[in-house]
Order: sequence, then C-alpha cells, then structure tokens
Amino acid sequence: MKQALIILLVFTAGQSLAQGEWSMQQCMQYAVEHNHEVKRAELELDNYKASKTGAIGRFLPSVDASIGAQYNFGRAIDPETNGYTDVSTFYNGYSLYASLPVFDGFSRIHALKAAGASTLMGRASLRQKQDQTALNVLQAYTNVAYYEGLVKMADEKVQETELLLKQIRLLEEVGRKSAADVAQVESQKAEADYELTRQQNLYASAMLELKKTMAFPMQDTLLLSVRNVRNRLVACNRRDARTLSPSGTNSESATYGLGLVQELNPELQAAQYQVQASKHEWHQARAAFYPSLSLSAGLNTTYYHTLHSDAGGSFGNQFNNNMGQYVGATLSIPLFNRLQTITSIRKAKNNYRIAQETYKQKQLELEKLSREAWQDWQGYLKQTVQMVEKVEADSIAYQLTKRQFEEGLSTAIDLRTTSAQLLNSKATLLQCQLMAMVKEQLVRYYRGEAIWTE
Repeated sequence: MKQALIILLVFTAGQSLAQGEWSMQQCMQYAVEHNHEVKRAELELDNYKASKTGAIGRFLPSVDASIGAQYNFGRAIDPETNGYTDVSTFYNGYSLYASLPVFDGFSRIHALKAAGASTLMGRASLRQKQDQTALNVLQAYTNVAYYEGLVKMADEKVQETELLLKQIRLLEEVGRKSAADVAQVESQKAEADYELTRQQNLYASAMLELKKTMAFPMQDTLLLSVRNVRNRLVACNRRDARTLSPSGTNSESATYGLGLVQELNPELQAAQYQVQASKHEWHQARAAFYPSLSLSAGLNTTYYHTLHSDAGGSFGNQFNNNMGQYVGATLSIPLFNRLQTITSIRKAKNNYRIAQETYKQKQLELEKLSREAWQDWQGYLKQTVQMVEKVEADSIAYQLTKRQFEEGLSTAIDLRTTSAQLLNSKATLLQCQLMAMVKEQLVRYYRGEAIWTE
C-alpha cells in the first residue's frame, strides 16, 4: 500500500509539473476559447446563420391549419337554411391553407445573398476577435517575460552587491578601503534591494493583467515557461537579424513585407463582406417597386349542430359533405405607400456607400499598420544585434571598473555608473528581443495568418 501510494504521488506530481507550465501558444489558445468578446462574436455568427436559414425558408411554401369553434345563442344565421334563427347552435370549422410566392421582384434572392454575405462577415469578425485576443495575450505575455527577466537581473544585482559588500568590509579591516567606500557600497546594496522589490511588484501586476486578458481565474496559479521562449527568441532574433543588409532590408523582404494588405486579413474581409451585404440589401429594397405574384390553395369543412335537438347529420357525414377546395392566384401591384419605399431605398443605398467608404478606409489603415509593423520588426532585429554588442562591451567595462575599484584605482561612483549602465543595456536587449517577437506576430496577422494556432 505504501509503495502504491508513493508511485501515485510521483505520477501525480510529474503530471502536474508537465501541465503546470503554460507556453505562449497555450495561453493564446486558452484566451481564444474563454474570452467574452470571442463568445459574443460566436453568438453573433450563429444569429447570421439563423438569418440565412430564414432567407432559405422564404423560398418554401407556407402551410397553415386552423380549427374554430363557435357557440351561438339568441338570434343568429342558420348555416343550413341561411336564414335567421333563435335557437342555440354549435358551429365547428376546419381549414388547411398553403401559399407559395412565385415572384416578388427578386427580393428573396437578394435577401439570401445578403444573409450569405453577413454570415461570411460574421466568420471574419469572429476570427478578427480571436486574433485580437491572441495579440492582447501576446502583449501581456511578453510583459510578464520582460518583468521576469528584470526580476532575475535585479536578483543577480543583489547577490553581486552582497558579495562586493563583504569584500569591501574585509578590505576596510586591512586598511585598504575607507568607511566612505563601505557606505557607498551599502547604498548600492540598498538600492539593489529596492529595485528588486519594485520589479517583483511590476511582475505581479503584469501577471494579473495576463490572467485578466486570458479570462483565467485570478485565484489560481499560472506558471509560465517564459525562459525557454526567451531563449528561443534570442536565437531566432540573431538569425533573422544576420540576414539583414547593413543599409536596411533587402528588396525581397521588403516586397514580401511591405506589399499591399492581403485579402486574407479577417478585419479587411469583414469590411468587404459588409459591402456585399449592403449591396444586396439595397437591391432588396428596390424590389418593392415590382409587383408580386403568389399562388394559394386550401381545404375547408364545417360541422353544425343544434343544441337540445337530435336533428342534423353526424360529424363524419358533415365533415365529408361540407368539404370544399379552392385554388387561387394573387397579383399585388404597389401604387403608393406614403413614400416609404423611396425612403427605404435611399437609406439602403447610403448604407451601401458607407460600407464602401469604410472598406477603403480600413484598407488604407491596415496597409499603413502593416508597413509600420514590418519596419518596426526589422528595426528591432537590428537593434537586438547592436544591443548584444553593447551588453558585451558594458560587461567588460563593468568588470574592469570593479577590478580597479578593488585595487583602489577607481571610486564607488564609477562602479555604480558602470553597473547601472550594464543593467540598463541588459534590460534594453531583453525589450528589443521581446518587441521583435511581438512585431513579427503583427506582421503575420496583417498578412492574414492565424497567430494563435500551431
């Protein structure tokens, strides 16, 4: 029993450890599945599908059945003699009615096309919400990764200043350093502790923002595998940055990245389908000028009985004998409806033009944003290479200054200055690496790629 319990605990711990860390892709997929705006977009898409089903149903005949019962007392009309009577009677009627529209000025056809375009627009809007949610999670995830990196740097700085403080105190005991030097290093140690606390608070705030964006329970623990992601980004950024020419992007990359926004972008697709839907709604409104033709057919029968009397036929005989059928055609010609048709057509035409202008504006905006994202991506790749060199140089300068300080050839102020410069360079390098990742995903989004799927 004890061995089985140990095996179960080890298995459970290994399983929880494997499922405990969340990658960036998993966070984006979780947010897409649980985000409230995405769920609203899914319900709106279902409404568009329902409207399309209703538009298809307008081509089918309508069938109605009715049953009526009437109790007459006092002076009434006798249905058998069609004369007046003053006895109490019971009247029961049955009818079955079918109607089929034949021509309505192509209104149903345009309604179906408008519903189909609206459904496609709903799909594009849903994907746009999904991609926007994924981008928001990506930004929040990179903020967590950035502040986690700063916390790590601050913690290393605290450990380094602790070691330096011990060395300075030993040098003070042998007379090689003064009390002022010790006080300055103690000040650096206090500043490092403060910076660590500040970065830990910023990291906690970034984690809360990520949970909110993901619609993740705030009370649950969310462990992120940002270290592996950051290491992978460093390698990718160095590789991509080495492919850049010294003067900027090459012509092939520029053509691929700075071209017109592709039609696969969901935000642009939604605007395009809105244009199509508005166009068919305009034509549907114009169909009100045409006459409409419909066919109808029906069956009806009645049952009549005089109360407190045995006279009259049975229910079955009357139901069959009183059966009647009819077939009819109705032609409706619109003449004047108080200018309502003209008003509807005018509004529908204006909505069509508004949709066209919105599409053109959205196209220009996305092209501008796509170019900006491409330029920012290339810029951050180049900055990453430059910051790698700067971090290496600042690290050498700090080590030399530290050695000179230990030998009494430099002051604590020089050591503090080079240390702050190195820390700032490392933070800037991390920021460039993460921003390059964000801009790369933006470029993929503007090209119409799904950024939250594998």
